[in-house]
Amino acid sequence: MVITPDSKDWTWVLTRPCPDCGFEAATTTPAMAASALPELLPRWHAVLRRQYAAERPDGHTWSVLEYACHVRDVFGLFDQRLHLMLESDDPEFANWDQDQACLDEDYGSSDPAAVSAALLEAGAEIAASFAAVSQDQWSRTGRRSDGKVFTIRSFSGYFMHDIVHHLHDVDG
Repeated sequence: MVITPDSKDWTWVLTRPCPDCGFEAATTTPAMAASALPELLPRWHAVLRRQYAAERPDGHTWSVLEYACHVRDVFGLFDQRLHLMLESDDPEFANWDQDQACLDEDYGSSDPAAVSAALLEAGAEIAASFAAVSQDQWSRTGRRSDGKVFTIRSFSGYFMHDIVHHLHDVDG
């Protein structure tokens, strides 16, 4: 069953709180992302232990397992992009189709225990990367191919919203 791709531009969360999950991305800093992320990881571990984690709740919503695979991949993708922003001047990020990744990687057939372990590892890596960012680097920029520009500070809020919002999606 194919999910209808999410084509929304979620960058609006950088200017106002998310009405669904309540997260305020504009208040987030890289230091806050580094300290808050490790506190969220056990919640992902808990939802992946659910008996029906691999089952989609309906025809248009990912399963808990698929969301967790997505978040695992977001950790790696955002870690790469963060390092690009630190090492290059205003890099352009390559496009990433999250829905195609779900299909290509067959998220729904993944082993929940392996995904949980990979989430913990990748989450620890990006938390360490955010922790290593000095305050004078927060204004470094990077941009998406659609022209949306992020500073490392706004990038950390955008990233954290994705993680918190998906925990909200899976009642985690």
